[in-house]
Amino acid sequence: MSPPATDPAFAGLAVVLLAGGQSARFGGPKLLAPLGGKSLALHAAEMLAALPFAARHAVTGPQVPDLSALGYDCVPLSPAGAPQARSLALGVAAAQAAGASAVLVALADMPLVPRAHILALVSQFNGDCIATAAEGVTMPPTIFGAAHFAGLTALEGDRGGAVRLKGAPTVALDPRLALDVDRPEDLIQAQALLEV
Repeated sequence: MSPPATDPAFAGLAVVLLAGGQSARFGGPKLLAPLGGKSLALHAAEMLAALPFAARHAVTGPQVPDLSALGYDCVPLSPAGAPQARSLALGVAAAQAAGASAVLVALADMPLVPRAHILALVSQFNGDCIATAAEGVTMPPTIFGAAHFAGLTALEGDRGGAVRLKGAPTVALDPRLALDVDRPEDLIQAQALLEV
C-alpha cells in the first residue's frame, strides 16, 4: 500500500539518487546493463519515484538511462568522472536550492533495496541523520537533515557522506539486499536474487 501523497513524513524530504559513477570495475556502462528486463539504474530509480518525496534529483553521468520521465531533476556530474563526494555535493546542492529540509541519498547501483526499507528510514528519521546498516557496515541509503548540507556540499574525494554518519542511528538491511553492483559477477548475483 502506498503512503498518501500528503504523508507528513515526506514533507520537505528530497531524494538524491547518485548515478554518475565511472563503472571502472564493471568494464562498461553498468547502469545501462540489463537486470530483470530493465536497466540496472531503473530498479532504484523507479522504486524511489513511487514514493511521495517532495522532490527528486539524480546526479548522472553520460551513460545512464533518462530518469527525467520518472520525475527526476537530472544534474550532470561535472566534471565527468569526478569522485563520489562531488556527486553527493551536486545532488545536495540541487535539493537545497529547491527548498529541501532533508535529503535521502541512494545509489543507482543498489537495485535490491526494498521500498519497505526506505519507509523504515523515513519513519525513524529524527531530523539529524540515519543510515542503513548491513553486517555492521554503515552505508546508503541514508537521510541527512539540513544541518549537514554545508558539510556535504564541501566534501572532496571519494569519501562520500560516511564521514558525517559517525554515531548515527541505523536501520538494518539484509546483506543480500544491500548488494552494490560494481562488477559483472555482482550483476549475476543480483539477477539470481531477483529470481528467488
